[in-house]
Amino acid sequence: MSARDRILGRLSPAMIATDQTVDLSVHLDKQWSDEEKITRFRDKLESVHGEIIECSAADWSTCLAELVKREGFENLLLGAGELPDQAASAVNTEIRRYDRPIEDWKGELFADVAAGFTTCKGGIAETGSLVVWPSTQEPRLLSLVPPVHIALLFARDLNNTLTEVLTEQAWQDGMPTNALLISGPSKSADIAQVLAYGVHGPKRLIVLLAR
Repeated sequence: MSARDRILGRLSPAMIATDQTVDLSVHLDKQWSDEEKITRFRDKLESVHGEIIECSAADWSTCLAELVKREGFENLLLGAGELPDQAASAVNTEIRRYDRPIEDWKGELFADVAAGFTTCKGGIAETGSLVVWPSTQEPRLLSLVPPVHIALLFARDLNNTLTEVLTEQAWQDGMPTNALLISGPSKSADIAQVLAYGVHGPKRLIVLLAR
């Protein structure tokens, strides 16, 4: 018998909890109206230097085009799919696609991309967080590397709490390797306790809130 087997053999079955009931009411009882959710989300996100631009759900791509023009982004990095394709058709700037293995274009990704655009699986009103669900169509570095992260969030996908997101989206039935909760631009105070933005990721987070 191996050392591992001996250790596991000493563990008494009585030490393993059998009651799997979890009381989530303290989290799920937090219920706000649609307008209250938007207000809470905005207040929380803006308090950590996140930016929100409200737009029409039917015409969000025009809002994106105006943003890209106003900010003068020389290029925009996109993934694949219906919404990224719609974004590509709307903006008047160079479009780059995240369609290669990271090893093939790491230098370009880290040095030459002005802004990245991603969709969101949802948002959390209580904390002002985005839920980004990386996939082969939209890899996680798309939102973590460019100096500006532009995220499209539909107001209909805004939940009250993280617990509500987990239960309504049934995360227990399958998750990607990484599920990202993004609450503002990258920041760090590791050096001399001085808060700095963009040290480990995007300096700006701009959320297009489509209502």
